[in-house]
Amino acid sequence: MSADAAKTPIPIRRLALLLGGLAMFGPFSIDTIFPAFPAMGAQLGADKLQMQQTISVYLVAYALMSIVHGPLSDAIGRRKVILGGLAVFTLASAACALATDLPTLLFFRAVQGLSAGVGLIVGRAVIRDLLHGDDAQRLMSQVMMIFGIAPAIAPVIGGWILGWSHWPAIFWFLVAFSVVLWAAVALLLPETHPPQARLALKPKRLMRDYVAIFLNPRFQRLTAVGAFNFGALFLYIASAPAFVLDILKLGERDFAWFFVPTIGGMVAGSFVSGRAAGKVSGDRLVDIGFACCALAIALNLGYNLWTDAPRVPWAVAPMCIGAFGIALVFPIVTLSILDMYPHQRGSASSLQAFAGLVVNALLAGVISPLLSDRALHLAVAASGLTAVGWLFWRWEAWVSRNRVARVPEDAVVIEPQDSL
Repeated sequence: MSADAAKTPIPIRRLALLLGGLAMFGPFSIDTIFPAFPAMGAQLGADKLQMQQTISVYLVAYALMSIVHGPLSDAIGRRKVILGGLAVFTLASAACALATDLPTLLFFRAVQGLSAGVGLIVGRAVIRDLLHGDDAQRLMSQVMMIFGIAPAIAPVIGGWILGWSHWPAIFWFLVAFSVVLWAAVALLLPETHPPQARLALKPKRLMRDYVAIFLNPRFQRLTAVGAFNFGALFLYIASAPAFVLDILKLGERDFAWFFVPTIGGMVAGSFVSGRAAGKVSGDRLVDIGFACCALAIALNLGYNLWTDAPRVPWAVAPMCIGAFGIALVFPIVTLSILDMYPHQRGSASSLQAFAGLVVNALLAGVISPLLSDRALHLAVAASGLTAVGWLFWRWEAWVSRNRVARVPEDAVVIEPQDSL
């Protein structure tokens, strides 16, 4: 254990479990209701496209509010923002359970989205508040391992709940889960952003900072790497009801056939990333991750070109490999972005999350409904997203090499991570 890890006010394992749980309640909000889509649609008078909007409206609200969570935590502290967000999420989940029509459900799904980002976005800033370098990578990987379990178990839990009760019980489960998290944060998580390090929440300054961060070409490249690479997996997650029920011809309790292998790959990749910290360079890990994604593309396209009737396990095996690669890439990219802005980690985390969520919202609300009729269509789109992410990574690597080549050996470089 390094000196940084030894000085943390909470044991690392406990911190990983707590931050992982906070990151989980966002995916839980999306994936737990998947098995209930047919029942919800029948009761609320909504077709498949309208039910898909329960994901889109959640993601749009999540994205819009994500640009506030980070700066707010920079101004008033991480702990207050997390506790407030959990409280709002709890009330919104209860309102979703009581909804009797689609407009009401969509409204409170949006409120869920407005509050759900506190766990993941502010949690990243907490990691970087406490740890640096390899220790931060290890903790980020541990959190991703726990976070990765959520999409695997959420639809399974939703299916079980649906087996003994009606769909509102799924939202009552989210209420209970968020109450437990609120209590855990209140009791266990100390404030990691002291008052002397806080920034005043001034709209003009915040907007100026956001513009400066967004216009930084390196930020754009790294954010695009993470957003498009993860988008390849998220396209399948957003399309899970159609992919599992219509394409794979499985039942409402069979979502585990898709989610367990897929998220198992992400958990395994996160474990490898954590073990490799300090032993394998971040750039090398990203290259290995994209190599795994390329293998997944080849297998996925090949299988879906070969058959018009995809079946498990072959239809989900490529996603397991791709998720493994994504889990190697994402922690390195995220930490690189946070390291660019040591005094504005909340803002940088928010803007990165916002960009990724905009991509995810488009995938869920526009691309998924258009392409989820055939497995081959999904495979081609996912391949394109991965390719775009890889091209941005190669661009970043090329710029970095040229930047190093331009700096004389005896030059003094000040904050090279902020250079263009």
